[in-house]
Amino acid sequence: MSAVTEYLAKRGIPFGSILHDRAYTSIGEARALGIGADGVAKTILVDLESGHAAVVVPASRRVDIHLVKHATGDRHARLASEGEIERDFKGFELGSLPPIPSLLGIPVLVDPEVLTHETVVFAAGRQTESVQVRTDRLFEGELFTTTPLSRHPEEEFVGIGIA
Repeated sequence: MSAVTEYLAKRGIPFGSILHDRAYTSIGEARALGIGADGVAKTILVDLESGHAAVVVPASRRVDIHLVKHATGDRHARLASEGEIERDFKGFELGSLPPIPSLLGIPVLVDPEVLTHETVVFAAGRQTESVQVRTDRLFEGELFTTTPLSRHPEEEFVGIGIA
């Protein structure tokens, strides 16, 4: 049992555990599961002057760092490096952070698009395991902020660095 599935079980939140081929990205996770990328939530670590925060967006969308800076009020916000993720989140494999504030111990910002889905699939802390949970149950009793954080990949901004 992963830390994620153990957490969900202890909270009495029904979930489906899905083992799959190794996936390094949320798009790879969606492919491995044979589902659309909009049904997979990806959790991205951002570095702020005050520490880390997690940004949760559908895998079909891209994080807009300008929206993250606006939402956090931190003009120095940036995507965390792989080294920072490995150092500060040892219990989770790269690309497999779950969108659960209680497990991460940091502020979590959720794009409203994630909440439009009845269920959501996300990495369970491992590159070979995902979980599917009713979206309302996943965030039940959790402290998080809902704010626009993403854009569709086809929405190009010429000359602006967007992750």
